[in-house]
Amino acid sequence: MDKVNLAHKLSLFQETWTPKIVGALNGQEVKLAHLEGEFVWHSHANEDELFLVLEGSLIMRFRDREVALEKGEMIVVPRGVEHNPYAPTGASILLFEPAATPHTGTTQSELTVTNQEWI
Repeated sequence: MDKVNLAHKLSLFQETWTPKIVGALNGQEVKLAHLEGEFVWHSHANEDELFLVLEGSLIMRFRDREVALEKGEMIVVPRGVEHNPYAPTGASILLFEPAATPHTGTTQSELTVTNQEWI
């Protein structure tokens, strides 16, 4: 039951698109990630995902539209919805999702991370 300083945790790693776990509750994980450029199109059949922008900006692309997010804004991507996070100038985000959520859903790419670590 210790506090977590998000800025400090973000300073501990520089890799992009590699979420790090900073907390867990009720089968959910709280993760931090640095983003830059484009991710991959993917979906999660059984999991919703929450994206909260801590620094920078993020564009959440959907097949029919885009949602621009700035620092302090969040979006929940419902299960089954194909999406593609895009951070043209970089972003740091907090993710909240079920612990079993595959990083890129059923899509495999060079960006897929299979063992997300705690920091």
